[in-house]
This record gives sequence, structure tokens and C-alpha cells, in this order.
Amino acid sequence: MQFHPVLSKTFGGLNSRYYFRQFVFGLIFPVMVYFASTSGNHPFPLKLIPFFIVCTLLYPYARFVYESIVSFIMGDNVFYVNAILMLAVKVIMMSICWSLSPVIAPIGLLYLYFHHSRT
Repeated sequence: MQFHPVLSKTFGGLNSRYYFRQFVFGLIFPVMVYFASTSGNHPFPLKLIPFFIVCTLLYPYARFVYESIVSFIMGDNVFYVNAILMLAVKVIMMSICWSLSPVIAPIGLLYLYFHHSRT
């Protein structure tokens, strides 16, 4: 199936393994919010479902932007830190990337479009 060139250069611009991996990590947050909200006596607000879907689908692109920026700043340096601290920071950054993915992901999509247009 052939996609429009803009779609294939943007949404199809990430490696499929990378996209799938980040998509699975992105599913953690709506599942956590769903179970946290339904554990009490309150029903799950259905109006959040479109936001969850958009954030989850765009999360891999937002994560791509974040990892690209961190890679640029850090370079090839390696830091040895406490694993618990590192995982806590990683989860916090993942949640920020997921919740702000509608804002961050367009940057990654623009980059992917221009990157794949040059090649």
C-alpha cells in the first residue's frame, strides 16, 4: 500500500521497531490513568479517550525529539548513576513526553519530513 509522500516521510519516517517499542511504552500511561481513575467510586471520563489516543499515537515522535535533543547535548558521554534514580527520571521524562506529545511530536514530524526529503 502506497501512502502519500508527506505521510510516508513523516509518520512513516521512524524505524518500525523503534515506533513499536515506544508505542508500547506509551500505552503504559493511559492504562495507568484508566486503572487509577476506575479504582475509586468515580466512572472513567470518556471525554479523555481521544486525548489518550492522540498522545499514545504521537508519543514515539515526541520521544524521538527528546532523545535527539539529549543525544545532541550529551554526545558520547556516559554517566554512572544510581539505577533507581535513573529509572525515576526516565519515567518522569516519559510521562512528560506522553502528556505533551501533541505539542512536541510536530517538531519531530517536521524534522523527519525534511530529513527524508533530502535523501
